[in-house]
Amino acid sequence: MKKKLALFVAAILLIPAFSFSNIFTFKAGLFFPRAKSDLWQYEFDNMDFTKTNYQNTNFGFAYEYFFSREISFVLGIDGYNRNKLGTYKNYVGREGLPYYYALESGEGNSLVHVFNVSITPIQLSVKLTPMGRGRKLIPYVGGGVGVYLWSLTRSGDFVDFSMEDEYIDLESGENIMGFAVFIDDSRERSKLSIGYHAFGGFMYAFANRITLEAEFKYNYAEGKLEAGSFQSYAPFDLSGYQISLGINYWF
Repeated sequence: MKKKLALFVAAILLIPAFSFSNIFTFKAGLFFPRAKSDLWQYEFDNMDFTKTNYQNTNFGFAYEYFFSREISFVLGIDGYNRNKLGTYKNYVGREGLPYYYALESGEGNSLVHVFNVSITPIQLSVKLTPMGRGRKLIPYVGGGVGVYLWSLTRSGDFVDFSMEDEYIDLESGENIMGFAVFIDDSRERSKLSIGYHAFGGFMYAFANRITLEAEFKYNYAEGKLEAGSFQSYAPFDLSGYQISLGINYWF
């Protein structure tokens, strides 16, 4: 809900830029998270989803302002969101004292949680068209800085691998070594981060005032997780690769 509200507010704030722009672009594509930080790795090591499960479609729009024949400025916003329910691959849960606990083998209940990642960059870029814009095919490159609105949500069951202890199994009455499990827990973190990006692509003119666009973009950003239930993790990797197709309208 917070992410949707932030995206809506950002879109409203960018609407006045429409009246000053020379090109308006709408694009759709695929986002491939780099997923190199330890929280990503925890999820991929322990849950039954993989890095490819977090590749997802994204949509965006941008306003472009001409500065010279070869240089322009671009103000844009993109949105990425992926929500996935996963099951612990190697552990089952059992009732015990003093905690519900997890075992690596044997009978027990499935342990599951949702891992949701949302990233919305608002970016300011310098765009270079070295051959100018008066051509059928217009190659370009660019890069810049952005404000990244992001959020993480984990809800469900969590095995705490730092709490290995002896538990009294309520079914058998035996003392068994296992890990503490927090059931139906919810953990959320949202913040703003500063990041960077670089891109390249081309526009192809096929109608009066309209071009098609194909683009590759690399985003780099990190989200600090120093507060609450995420404090034991390193900064969260928000970086990723983006391939998109768009349509440009020239004013």
